[in-house]
Amino acid sequence: MDGIHRRLIALVFAASCAGAPATAQTLVATPAPPGVATELSQALERARGRFEARDLSGVLASVSEQYRSGGMTKAAVHEQLLAMFTLYQELRARVTVDRVELVNGGTRVYTSGEVTGRLPLVGWVVVLTWQGEPEVVRREAAGWRLFGFQD
Repeated sequence: MDGIHRRLIALVFAASCAGAPATAQTLVATPAPPGVATELSQALERARGRFEARDLSGVLASVSEQYRSGGMTKAAVHEQLLAMFTLYQELRARVTVDRVELVNGGTRVYTSGEVTGRLPLVGWVVVLTWQGEPEVVRREAAGWRLFGFQD
């Protein structure tokens, strides 16, 4: 799956789909407290619902203004979502939180899922799938938002 599609699904999170960062530093990961995992699962469900409702602003509310990951910015994510909403008559997303970890002072959420879309004359097709993909998230004034790996 290419980086653009991974970032789109991250929006359904509000958390998911980005490749791991390429760094030489040692990363220390510990499981996040259960309350953090619960909060992120709830945020993901809200964003997933906004995605299926084709609410562009609602989905983008889950993305930090400072989002940057794999060359993608919030503006690029906006354009990709707009293209999906234009192409598919209907979209469905299934996303699960696999685990949440605290890594070197940041928070990573790992998700798996599938997005399907209904095309005119074709019907339902699988748009993308992923397993155990990480995304960096952070708590901002508006709640948990995608932040990206800031590369």
